[in-house]
Amino acid sequence: MNTPMHALAGAITEKFIEAAPEAAARALSAMATHEAVLLLSPLKAQLVVACLNPMEPSKAAAVLRRLPLRQASYVLSRLAVPQAARVMQAFSGPYRERISGVLEPSFVKLLAESSNYAEGSAGAYMRTDFVAVRTETKLSQLVERLKNLPRKKLPQFCWVTDKDGVLRGVIRAAELAFYAPQSAAGSVMTDCPSVRPDQPAQTFRKIFEESACDTLPVTDEKGVLVGVLCRSAVPFEPQDKKSFWRKLAG
Repeated sequence: MNTPMHALAGAITEKFIEAAPEAAARALSAMATHEAVLLLSPLKAQLVVACLNPMEPSKAAAVLRRLPLRQASYVLSRLAVPQAARVMQAFSGPYRERISGVLEPSFVKLLAESSNYAEGSAGAYMRTDFVAVRTETKLSQLVERLKNLPRKKLPQFCWVTDKDGVLRGVIRAAELAFYAPQSAAGSVMTDCPSVRPDQPAQTFRKIFEESACDTLPVTDEKGVLVGVLCRSAVPFEPQDKKSFWRKLAG
């Protein structure tokens, strides 16, 4: 494919994924793997993620297998956890070991345990695309990191952990401008509620309803931050909505 045609195909694919990721996934799945890779490899990571999330795991694994290892690991770590686990299992044994070697050990462990998460649990809904910094990180460093993110990927919250990845607090991205650039993240962070991956829907729904948070951190049994749970990703039962409107009615 010549360069102008390749650029046009890439632009069309990008718009297709943005408008209808599930339809794009079906269309690319019907193509030969090398054709799908040709169209997906130049795209931004979030578009590749949006397309691979609804794709049949074996096809998604075949696509990732043909991307550069660093790019493949980056995309895999940002897929929905259940899909990432299925894709990981679809890899051949040698490639699974190879990509596991460049992924965070905590993420590899998370994928291995994800099959134990019940349907509707926090682990089934969480995602691993989040921004976390150490307690000693200067806010100026955090701001520079955020500047390099696409506008659509700017987070509402930045999570603060210790050197072992244990969650210590949270910083609202919108409040960064009010702090001195040389302040350490640990000195301005605030506490936040968290959930475990195996906790059921009624638990985190209640936390969402009782707090003003739209995003909750998900931590393992040692308190290590393994994911985030967004309110928009959680289906609320009809009675929850009725209760909300009943409260408004007074």
